[in-house]
Amino acid sequence: MAEERVTTRQRAILMTIVERYIETGEPVGSGTTAAAMGSASLSAATVRNEMAELGEAGLLEQPHTSAGRIPTALAFRMYVEQLRGSGRLGAGLAGLSESSRSQIDRKFAGVAGTQEVLERTSHVLATLSSGVGLAVTAATDLVDTLEHIHFSRLAPARVLAVLVTQGGQVRDRVLALEKDLAPVALETAARFLNESFRGWSLETVRLELTRLVEGARSEYLRMLEARQLWAKAVPVGTSGGSQTVYMEGVANLIGSQMAGEDSARLRELLAALEAKQRMVELLNAYVDARQESVRVVFDLEAQAPEMAGLVLIAAPARMQGENWGTVGVIGPKRMHYENTMNAVSYMAQVFDRMLQGPDGTR
Repeated sequence: MAEERVTTRQRAILMTIVERYIETGEPVGSGTTAAAMGSASLSAATVRNEMAELGEAGLLEQPHTSAGRIPTALAFRMYVEQLRGSGRLGAGLAGLSESSRSQIDRKFAGVAGTQEVLERTSHVLATLSSGVGLAVTAATDLVDTLEHIHFSRLAPARVLAVLVTQGGQVRDRVLALEKDLAPVALETAARFLNESFRGWSLETVRLELTRLVEGARSEYLRMLEARQLWAKAVPVGTSGGSQTVYMEGVANLIGSQMAGEDSARLRELLAALEAKQRMVELLNAYVDARQESVRVVFDLEAQAPEMAGLVLIAAPARMQGENWGTVGVIGPKRMHYENTMNAVSYMAQVFDRMLQGPDGTR
């Protein structure tokens, strides 16, 4: 039986089974399904017959002879499409409750700068989805070059770095240092960087500072402080032409939802998640910067065999109409799709507002 030939009743039964399985993680029987649907005209025997046909269609599978059924990847795809057409998914603000939006906004209070927004985004998505939250910067062919950098002491061993590139980007980041630096040391380091490296690419500055520290022992202290500040203000991977990955929540996949996986499978999965470039390739393969809605991908194993059984929910993040990267969640098939899809949509569409201050400036 082809997917499009599923009857209205069978579709309702299938959607009930998927939601019950998402809630409990256990195979769903015909009696439980009939009771959940609450229809007096639908007996457990009728549901059992319909479930048998759904199984033949490749939408349900039976893990044990006497157990109930669990949805297949095809069933989850149908469930997501049903959600899209049901009105339960909103676009951005419309998709989340007021309490959920307030919770997200509170987590972004005091966050400033692109890097901090992306880092917090991955954390928020991991928390909301119980999966792996992802935020990846967009690729660019432009090479960022230094225009000016400034350091301000906020508290002992805490410094605000403000970096301006010649391409017009302004990046600010709070640095946690290993030791406290006096304002005069910060001014000296900033003056040295600005006078020596204005117009240099950000990656070249890092490489040159390393070379100078290793080769010019007479200026060791000044170089070391400048390199320490630069490395924290501009982490490796933030220069033009590369994509930075912010990821949180890997431990969520090792919890109860994947408790049945063997240790070798989990090791392969964790190794793949830790390979940040692998995550960049995966998101680039499935998420188009031009797409307007959240994409749900069930066949990740086509690009990464070790991701078999996992689902990607992702969308491009835009700021003033331009693509700034991708936000998303990787989780097991048994996840709460409605909440996760709405959360990803919200995060992607309000990305611009997150980077604005109270007066609308960046």
